[in-house]
Amino acid sequence: MSPKKTTLKPARNVPASKKTPPDPGHQRGVENWKEAAQFLRARGIEDIECITPDLAGVPRGKMMPSSKFTSNTSLALPSAIYRHTISGEYPDETESFRYEPRDSDLKLVPDLSTLSVVPWETDPTAQVICDIVSVDGEEVPYTPRNVLKRVLKLYGDRGWKPIVAPEIEFYLVAKNDDPDYPLHPPKGRSGRSILGGQGYSIAGINEFDELIDDIYHFSEKQGLEIDTLIHEEGPAQLEINLRHGNPIELADQVFLFKRTIREAAMKHGIYATFMAKPMQGQPGSAMHIHQSVVNQETGKNIFSNPDGSASREFFHFIGGLQKYVPSSMVMLAPYVNSYRRLTPDMSAPVNNAWGYDNRTTAFRVPVSDPQARRVENRLPSSDANPYLALAASLASGLLGIMKGIEPTAPTEDTANEGSIELPRGLLEAVALMEDEEAFEEVFGKEFLGIYAGVKRGEFETFMQVISPWEREFLLLNV
Repeated sequence: MSPKKTTLKPARNVPASKKTPPDPGHQRGVENWKEAAQFLRARGIEDIECITPDLAGVPRGKMMPSSKFTSNTSLALPSAIYRHTISGEYPDETESFRYEPRDSDLKLVPDLSTLSVVPWETDPTAQVICDIVSVDGEEVPYTPRNVLKRVLKLYGDRGWKPIVAPEIEFYLVAKNDDPDYPLHPPKGRSGRSILGGQGYSIAGINEFDELIDDIYHFSEKQGLEIDTLIHEEGPAQLEINLRHGNPIELADQVFLFKRTIREAAMKHGIYATFMAKPMQGQPGSAMHIHQSVVNQETGKNIFSNPDGSASREFFHFIGGLQKYVPSSMVMLAPYVNSYRRLTPDMSAPVNNAWGYDNRTTAFRVPVSDPQARRVENRLPSSDANPYLALAASLASGLLGIMKGIEPTAPTEDTANEGSIELPRGLLEAVALMEDEEAFEEVFGKEFLGIYAGVKRGEFETFMQVISPWEREFLLLNV
């Protein structure tokens, strides 16, 4: 897969006073504990954050002195952190959603290939992403990183390796201390709030020049690669495109990028939000995923035949996306707010169509040479857990190949003028996921039960909140 857009990253004119010498050695990852100790010592690291994504993609974990980290200290978290909602509640048990009776420990196992500095901390600090295993050393099947690994193993069993490239949209918003008040754009360097309609505007990016400098600087310090950065259609809505690569590594990068961008924004007195629909009447934020599959031995793209034509696997992959993505939408659009983005006339596909270079379709095939032939899934929202969104999209395509599912004919015109072909809300999406028998093989029964239970719990919490719309139109009218 080759880079997706020709948009050039705007040049950064960094004053000499802001330039710092590179850290000693490489920026990201080591191969063993001896190298880890050298990495920490060379940078004078005092503390290390051992983090892992929960079901929402929120970093959870522990902090410790670097000396303890390299002394084979055992790290553990309670299993309950994978059974609470985004607001911290614990849903009631059901037949498929159960709590571990003793809330036993789960062990954090650092993936040393993710070791990097935390550049926004004042004290020298490092971070490492951890896998989750039981006290017996077995992989815990319902944790997001392990769910994605399970899907990748299904590809590996066939001698294949997926390649992905995410694009993450987000908004910059003025600080909001009271959730009852709507969000609004922050003021840029001009002293004025930026307006919408600034798609691909360099001037729109330059409004937040110093903040973007910090995003680049923080990313470089962590060894994170930004391909391009653009201004999107919404006011102060930006998009970062990442270089293509291994799905686990790219999910890790999205996980860290979200944290990085939030920290850079807060340094400048504003918020960065990855809500799918933060502002009424404005476009939502997506996490588009470009996907291809290569043969592990030859490195050739299996979506293309030797003569350069599209392969059967390519069409079956699209057929799988069309059949199974609607049933996995709860992993691509995981909150009540996510479905506010998926509405007509709001720059998001609300269909199950595919087409060549057609941005109105859910599944777009960009113009490319045969080796870079790929499918862009335009349905995921930026609030999605990147590990689960990648797992859902890749699993759907793989099921299509495994079952030989033929796609519809490609859509030549706009695909957003008919009826909505996707679940319209969170509960419908949960039910569709539970009803799809093929998902048990690719995601695992335990994960499906836990995830459905948490999502239903989040919906019930949402239903306890009375919205301004209800007060506006029901208070004195009904």
